[in-house]
This record gives sequence, structure tokens and C-alpha cells, in this order.
Amino acid sequence: MNVEVDLTSLRLLVERAGDQLDSAPATDILGWAVEHFGAAWCVASSMADSVLIHLASRVLPGVDVVFLDTGYHFTETIGMRDAIPAVLPVSVRTVLPLRSVSEQDAEFGPRLHERDPGACCAMRKVEPLNRALAPYRAWASGLRRADSAGRAGTRVIEWDTKHDMVKLNPIAAWSDEDVHSYITEHGLLVNPLLSDGYGSIGCAPCTRRLLPGEDSRAGRWAGTAKTECGLHS
Repeated sequence: MNVEVDLTSLRLLVERAGDQLDSAPATDILGWAVEHFGAAWCVASSMADSVLIHLASRVLPGVDVVFLDTGYHFTETIGMRDAIPAVLPVSVRTVLPLRSVSEQDAEFGPRLHERDPGACCAMRKVEPLNRALAPYRAWASGLRRADSAGRAGTRVIEWDTKHDMVKLNPIAAWSDEDVHSYITEHGLLVNPLLSDGYGSIGCAPCTRRLLPGEDSRAGRWAGTAKTECGLHS
């Protein structure tokens, strides 16, 4: 097999599917992944809510859910991670960084997230995700165009050049109201921090409550120019 030709064909397939399924239901977008990749795809979740996980479990019961345990998560987030597989037919895979927090502190100094948040995210999120995605042909994220201006162009199916694989964003077109309605309709688990002033939940030291009028991502890395951890860019 000519690997380059095969990848080119796959990219073209992804481009077409991204256009054709742009307005499709989220389950149809995930169903496309099942049709083309079987079970060789996963969901990556920050455990802010269980919307994407629930959707994926409807089209592929037992689907793998990747959770990056950075060592800095809120207790509520770890609680979500532990509760999800008890109520939904999924397999949660917890992926750890190569260094523990104490090992990172010893090598790079304490509170690296304050001095160089990019380097901290690279070690505790980006590298672990790279390892976690290696067995799969596609992965699904909960990115939404309504999250922030930087995510306004998110496609429902796209080619992930960073990982050289297919990326699914099945709820990209959903509004905040769509998310809330789906949670209510299906009685889904939600991270309690979302009811405590947080709009987007990441590592505890780098996440604050929102101020009035801010978009949902504004509480991440507040006071810095950083807006993304590097998982999606």
C-alpha cells in the first residue's frame, strides 16, 4: 500500500464528509466514524460534562474515553471521571504524564504553570494525548464554535494535521442552549463547578470563575496571553 496515497484519499474523504455532515445530527457524525473506522476511534474528555460521551456511547457502546490526568485537576473533575463509567457504557482510559507533579517540580522548579504555562501543558497534556491517540485512527472532541472566537471555524469532521489522523467535533454547531437541553433531556452528569461560576474547566491552578460578560473560555490561564492548552492547535 502507498501510505501517502492512502492518507491523501482519507483527507479528501474527510473534506467531503465535513461539508456533507456540517448540519447533521451529532450521532450521524459519530456514526460516520463507526462506518469508516469501526471501533478504532476514541473520545477525549475533560469531564466538564458527559454530553459527548453519552452521544458516542449511543453509536458505539463500550467506546474508549480518554482522560488526561494532569495531577492538577479539581476534585470534582476526578469525581466525574470515576462516575462516568458507572452510568454509561464506556471504557474510561486515564492517561498520565511521563513525570509526576513532584518529579516535574524537582526538574523544572515548582509552579511551572505560573512561569511557563505552555511548557507545563506540553508535558502534562499534549504529550500524554499524543501517546493516548496512537492506537486510533480518529478521535472526537467536544469543541464548539460558541466556546470562543478562536473556535468559530471548527468543522464537524476535519483532518488533524498535528496527529495525522481524523478529528470529529460532532457538537461544533451546538449552542449553549442545545447543550443544556440535551443534558436535561437525558439526565446527564455535569461537573458541579459549572454551577459554581466556572465556564470551562481545566487544571485547578490555571482556572478561575468567569466575570460578568466573559465567554466560557475566559477563565482559563487568566492574566496570560494563552488561550489554548495545545490539544486542539
